[in-house]
Amino acid sequence: MKRRFLASFGTVAAATAVASLALTPVAAQSTYKAPRTVDGQPDLQGVWDYRTVTPLERPAEFAGKEFLTPEEAAAFEKKIVASNDADTNRATETRTTVNGTAETQDVALAYNNFWWDRGTKAQGSMRTSLITDPKDGKLPPQTPEAVAKAAAARVITSRGAEGPEDRPLSERCITRGNAGPPMLPAGYNNNFQIVQSKDTVAILVEQIHDVRIVPLDGSQHIAGDIRQWLGDSRGHFEGDTLVVESTNFRNQTNFRNADANLKVVERFTRVAPDVMKYEFTVSDPTVWTAPFSAEIIAPRLDGVIYEYACHEGNYGMEGTLSGARYLEKAAEAAKKGSN
Repeated sequence: MKRRFLASFGTVAAATAVASLALTPVAAQSTYKAPRTVDGQPDLQGVWDYRTVTPLERPAEFAGKEFLTPEEAAAFEKKIVASNDADTNRATETRTTVNGTAETQDVALAYNNFWWDRGTKAQGSMRTSLITDPKDGKLPPQTPEAVAKAAAARVITSRGAEGPEDRPLSERCITRGNAGPPMLPAGYNNNFQIVQSKDTVAILVEQIHDVRIVPLDGSQHIAGDIRQWLGDSRGHFEGDTLVVESTNFRNQTNFRNADANLKVVERFTRVAPDVMKYEFTVSDPTVWTAPFSAEIIAPRLDGVIYEYACHEGNYGMEGTLSGARYLEKAAEAAKKGSN
């Protein structure tokens, strides 16, 4: 799977935006008025970068603490960047494979540090987690049904894939759970682009090149029996904020064990010339016991999004399935030898 390097090098504009946010709380910029398009709408167009070392959930070390001081943020950034350094850690870290053997990260994680682009900075808001609600910065508990579903998925993983359908949607180049909605930072490709017309907004996510076409014409969601990988999105403006509601997801949605009852409400607000505040609220009553909300501060990038060349005919899938068959044969031979 291929990725590109625009975000790796960044731009002066993005660096300036991040630096200014580190010194100025986003709330203090609430008086900013976004420029208008030719149709009179708030102009949200451009490429926006949402990579960060701030985790979705609040780390135990910051329990009860919603915001960091600049000194704490700098120390946390240094710690996370060091722990994410694949080149430094690959020789010592190990994992257990499906057949029970241990392998070092040099085998388990083929990419070296050059290929990763997880970000090096905490959120400019200085939050200890992307989650803003619940106030403890943690995901709500999952329902018993969702826990059972996750356990069943782990059984499939442990026995090896019987076919492509057993593998994650990302491996099949269909979509990724972090690509949205909602969008969440990942190992690389943490950029999205907004393009507007009078009646439509297009949101292109660099990760696996997903594009959502969002009508602004006040139309209703599609029929409930029609399900889509990215859901069905409908948008409208509330002042300077674009509000996008997405429903009608497939039951196999790739977002953190969510199912067909997933509903995502996103809010895009340009809070400074080169800064976008991205907020979202997730609800899925059959998966989580309560809704949750998060916030990401995304600086603007002066560049373009390149192709993410993932495709379903990749050699990795063939290798994964043939490897599973090899392990099955080896286990069967070992069983016969012990009898």
